Amino acid sequence: MYTQVLQFYAHQMGLLDERQADSWADTFAEDAVFQEAARMDPLLGRPAIRASARASVERAAASGLQVRHWIGMLQVRPGPNGTVDTRCYALAMRTPKGGELELFASVVCADHLVPTRGGWMVRHRDLTHDGFAPA
Repeated sequence: MYTQVLQFYAHQMGLLDERQADSWADTFAEDAVFQEAARMDPLLGRPAIRASARASVERAAASGLQVRHWIGMLQVRPGPNGTVDTRCYALAMRTPKGGELELFASVVCADHLVPTRGGWMVRHRDLTHDGFAPA
């Protein structure tokens, strides 16, 4: 199961890195929740997640930035009914054309994945930024 979950994340993050915002959003359940307290209010549902991903991809493209994500230290815990809870570290990097790589985010990502035909979808994602202290 670990390898399949790791492949899911490789595919999912690859979609975002290749600016395929709509396909990336399709890896989330229709009623998914995406929480990133350091940056925004929770996104509720796939349409909100899609709109946010499109805006992010468009900003990066307009700025001439290539964004890449790296996932590591993945923990996978099987749950009931084929669900999976995961926890991993994620690094987000950006590189301007002809420039140097910049690490701009280090987060802990906790997901609740639900089974689909041939894989999973994210039902709930919670990103906690390193250095973030809630008010």
